[in-house]
Order: sequence, then C-alpha cells, then structure tokens
Amino acid sequence: MAGLAPEGSQFDARQYDSKMNDLLTADGQDFFTSYDEVYDSFDAMGLQENLLRGIYAYGFEKPSAIQQRGIVPFCKGLDVIQQAQSGTGKTATFCSGILQQLDYGLVECQALVLAPTRELAQQIEKVMRALGDYLGVKVHACVGGTIVREDQRILSSGVHVVVGTPGRVFDLLRRQSLRPDYIKMFVLDEADEMLSRGFKDQIYDIFQLLPSKVQVGVFSATMPPEALEITRKFMNKPVRILVKRDELTLEGIKQFYVNVDKEEWKLETLCDLYETLAITQSVIFVNTRRKVDWLTDKMRSRDHTVSATHGDMDQNTRDIIMREFRSGSSRVLITTDLLARGIDVQQVSLVINYDLPTQPENYLHRIGRSGRFGRKGVAINFVTKDDDRMLFDIQKFYNVVVEELPSNVADLL
Repeated sequence: MAGLAPEGSQFDARQYDSKMNDLLTADGQDFFTSYDEVYDSFDAMGLQENLLRGIYAYGFEKPSAIQQRGIVPFCKGLDVIQQAQSGTGKTATFCSGILQQLDYGLVECQALVLAPTRELAQQIEKVMRALGDYLGVKVHACVGGTIVREDQRILSSGVHVVVGTPGRVFDLLRRQSLRPDYIKMFVLDEADEMLSRGFKDQIYDIFQLLPSKVQVGVFSATMPPEALEITRKFMNKPVRILVKRDELTLEGIKQFYVNVDKEEWKLETLCDLYETLAITQSVIFVNTRRKVDWLTDKMRSRDHTVSATHGDMDQNTRDIIMREFRSGSSRVLITTDLLARGIDVQQVSLVINYDLPTQPENYLHRIGRSGRFGRKGVAINFVTKDDDRMLFDIQKFYNVVVEELPSNVADLL
C-alpha cells in the first residue's frame, strides 16, 4: 500500500506541517520556547516528599518521556504546551505539577482542569486524588449528567482542585458556586478533542472569568493548528514540549487488518474472533451510537456476552458499565470514539476497529489504550473496499505498516 496515495486521500502531511510552521513563526517571532531538560527519576525533580510518596504508591517507578521533561517546567509555574500520545502519562504530569504548587492551608479552588468527556474528568480526578493522597488534597469532578446542587454543596465545603467538563464548569462559575478568585492554574486536557467538540467558545468564556495571572497548561495527543491558535490567546511565552508526530509511535502494539469485502461480512468476522476476544479484555470501536446498539443486539442474540457504552446513555448507566469492565466482570466492550480517551483500562490488550475511525488522529486514541506504558497490545482493523484510503492515511500519518492478520491471532495476545 505504500507508494502513491489513493485518489482523494484526505491527509496531506506537507500541508499539515507547513500550516504548523506558519503558525509557529507568525509575527516574525517564535511564539514558543522549547524546554529540553530531562530528569531521569522522580527523585531528581525537587518534588515535595509527600507528593513523591503518592507517585510511588500509585505504582510509578521511572518517569515516562513526557514526565521526564514536562513535570518540572509546570512546577516552575511556566505556561506549557505538552504533546504526547495517549497512555504516556500526561495526566500524571499535570497532576504532579498542580499538586506540587497548591497551598494546602488554603481550602479554596486553586487549580481548574478541563476535559472533553465526563469519563476522562472522572479518570483525572482519581489520579489526582491518588497522587495527592499523602498531601490531603481535596478534589472534585464537576461534570454534566449529575445534580448541580451536589456540586454546589461540595464546592461550598471547600476544595483545592476542580476537574470538569466545560459546560458544567462554566455553569458553576456563572452561578458563582465556583469562585475563581484563587485559581492560579488552568489546564486543558485533550485540547484537540475539546476544540473538535465545539467547546471553543465555552473554554474562552471560562478563561475570561479567571484571574489574569493564571498559569496555563495545554495537554494533547495531537496539536491541530486550531489548538495552537487558541493557545496564543491564553498563554504567555509558553514552553513547548513535543513528541513529534513521526515519534508518536504505537510501539509495542501489533497492528493488523482483516479484509472484509462488504460491510455485511464484518459481523461474521467478529463472531469468528469472539473466542479470542473473550480470553482477554477487548474494546470494539464503531463510529455511531446507533451502531453500538445494533452490534450489541446482534452479538447478544448469538449468545456472546458484551457490554456497551455511548454518549446517549445516562451517566449512571455509563458509570456502572465502565465499573464492570474495569473490574473484569465484563470482558468485551463495544463503544464509540467519545469514550476512547476516558477508558483507562490497564488490562485491555486487544482493540478491534469494527469501523475505521473517520479521522487518522482518532486511531491513536483508540489503540493507544492497549499496551499502555509499554505493555503489549494488539489492534485489528476491519477494512472494506471503501476503507483502503483511510488505512493508507493512517499508515502515512503514524509512519506504520499495518499487516494482514495471521491465523494464529490467539498466540499474539
């Protein structure tokens, strides 16, 4: 498949790179400074003793590439733009930076973290709480689909950090239930995703309500030019810590495709693979909510056990399903891209793209879930005639070769 791009290929690497360069050197001056100091151990970073205890208790031993470069500049109070793939430890990077700088004697909201989905916000809240366990940090996640009064009650009793989705956070700021006066750190996680979901105006409105001297951190797996544009408005001489696109490798994750000539044949193919799926924990991605429901019904009618989750379900249901999946009591999860970034399941070792993603970037978020922190994983892509172009784009975007699935798939897991 290498060589000439198929007709009408969507992704143009040169155009992407030149648009990035224009943006980075606009106004004739470099907007970013880059930061290259690397710390090989958490001990070398000058962190508080109780934060270090939390980091080690959480199970981290050696910092990942983004942590080696990203924690210290954030702790120094610099504005940062940090780009690294999903599953490389971005969350712990900004959580550590926030926890290091909080004044624990002051029970006021001092840090605000925004994330694109409720699941991701709750995931961040968990990590923040775990890492800050010995510091006595008070964290609360403010997300849609829950009772506002409950958020108001918890906020009025006092927290150090709020993690939330833009809609709910803006609502609470507007009602003055969340007071911005002491907020000194503002983090946008998965900034690319927030922009593509149309949160741009809300993020802007929230920023207007924050103190003018706030430190800003932008974290993202991909940095589309739009994401950089928004950072120019918010940030003051930010430090850019970048894992370049061609280094956004999917190392340790074996990637395969299965040719299914017609859409109708995907179901049979999936059922053939089911025995293999159920050995390990696996996530199956489809592109629409309706298809999640359809596929779930089809699999269940053939007596295959599967769980499913998507954005139309109410929050409570989503929480229960994710809990079951995390605990391992359900082993196969069918879902959409909405949840790709909120699923932090340590044991997932197989991802199936029943539908290829509509954007090359989302491929990373889906399969970057398996093999986290160097664990091994397998991704299997179902490819119809119409998908050749997208598979080509994905291979070009990530500089990978996706091979045809061998018959001994079970041995790979």
